[in-house]
Amino acid sequence: MKRKQYIKQLAMVILLLMLGISGCTKLEDKSYEDLFTEQFVPSDEDIQVIIASAYGDWRKILLFWNGYWRVQELGADEIVIPARPNGWVDAGEFRRMHEHSWVANDPNVENTWERTYAALEITNRVINDIDTSVYPLEGDAKNVALAELKVLRASYYWILCDLYGNVPIVTKSSFYLEPGFLPEQKTRKEVYDFIVQEISDNLEYLPKEKTYGRWNYWAAATLLAKMYLNAEVYSGTPQWEKCIEMCDIVLNNDAGYRMESNQKNVFVTENESSPEILFALPIEPTLLDIAGADWNAFDHHMQTLQPVQQATYEINAPPWGGMCAIPQFISTFDPDDRRLTQNYLYGQQYSSSGDSLFCGLNPVGEPLSYINEVPGVDQSLAIHGYRFVKYEIALGTTNVLANDYVLLRYADVLMMKAESLLRTGNSDAAAGLVTEVRSRAFADADKASVTGADLEEGSSYDYGLRNHLESSSEGGSDIQYGRFLDELGWEFNQEGRRRQDMIRFGIYTTKSYLSHSPNGDFRELYPIPTSELGKNPNLSQNPGY
Repeated sequence: MKRKQYIKQLAMVILLLMLGISGCTKLEDKSYEDLFTEQFVPSDEDIQVIIASAYGDWRKILLFWNGYWRVQELGADEIVIPARPNGWVDAGEFRRMHEHSWVANDPNVENTWERTYAALEITNRVINDIDTSVYPLEGDAKNVALAELKVLRASYYWILCDLYGNVPIVTKSSFYLEPGFLPEQKTRKEVYDFIVQEISDNLEYLPKEKTYGRWNYWAAATLLAKMYLNAEVYSGTPQWEKCIEMCDIVLNNDAGYRMESNQKNVFVTENESSPEILFALPIEPTLLDIAGADWNAFDHHMQTLQPVQQATYEINAPPWGGMCAIPQFISTFDPDDRRLTQNYLYGQQYSSSGDSLFCGLNPVGEPLSYINEVPGVDQSLAIHGYRFVKYEIALGTTNVLANDYVLLRYADVLMMKAESLLRTGNSDAAAGLVTEVRSRAFADADKASVTGADLEEGSSYDYGLRNHLESSSEGGSDIQYGRFLDELGWEFNQEGRRRQDMIRFGIYTTKSYLSHSPNGDFRELYPIPTSELGKNPNLSQNPGY
């Protein structure tokens, strides 16, 4: 299924490149686009290829080096990239992320903005072409195609709203704009309202059958629930009841979406058949340029495993051994929680044949046994920090994992409803949903069960500085509904969302962890990239930068 999807996407990239030649290259006073479109009448299958082409950049935005996944995780309290014996200093950018001292020209800040607006350019082009009848679509077929693309466009604006807040809303491709057009900046609330309206207006036209890797009715309803979940952050007005309403629509689906009996099944290599996945980014390494442009299309295993663990998974190249878990987060887990034992590597490591592995980096020659200690963001050894294996690493994998990346899943819908119930005074009902999610993580039913009173307690996270230079104690008992924040961390660790959850619970800029101290509430938003301010005088920098 995903192989077919990517063949379509790659084919459309070629098509768009051909179309993109027009405007600056002429042949006998006739653009290449004119020549191409005169000879090409797209079939229904071609139309689907054209629509699918607009999806390709989601993967680049999320997973490419210094992109959306990193900006959601590296400044939060679960993941760190400390300096390693083999490097990972990279001009201090990972340390700045951890310490909340990033600047407006940092790669993480610029890349995510640029990649997202590049995706919007492609998506707007397809929408504009359909709107202007470049492609022969009419009636319901046109409505369905435009609905899917507008929800896709809304999902790209969700990224921008979440990270930067005050951004331009552009609904036309540059091909349809006057030369020199410079868009006006919108407030974060205006961007939020635009996203909600786009999804709401188009929901009824989307298919209710499963359409893997593309926005259907259920996935779009989940995205809308996600907007309502964060509405107070994005717009200043909470929308808990609306979040519950959208969650109920998805939870009562008749398309076969449900929670897996084992969380690990969601993240196995061939995970496209999982009934828990509502929206995923299909990844097929054999169809990507993994030695060139797509070399880090999905390389979390390379970023976390020590080089000698090439022998554990028979990887085609040595991993790089950088990122790991922050020890204070790992210490919040119940040792019997399968989400600890299945999602992390710790203790002595072995080759695929069962031989003990030894460190090839400091401490050279010592057993490679990962421990729940990290001296600080500024230094570490090969053994420091638990490593990430939530996504299955298949034997013989390349530098790119073949697992599809899961963006929205059924358990998330259960937890969004639970949080909204909790925040509206229905803690016991919330506890029933949380218990449902926890039930697959514990063999002991008593440990799986939580009560409403439990969820109203503070966090078990022992916040405070914990590094070789400084130590302090802040704890987490003062966090309202902190236990629920813990539950989110245990279920959704490594999924590129922790920053968003911490902001919603009011602690992203107020708590210390490892080497991070609070550095200003304005850090809840990233700065508008310096390069963009230089291009467009209509843009003003976010406060604090």
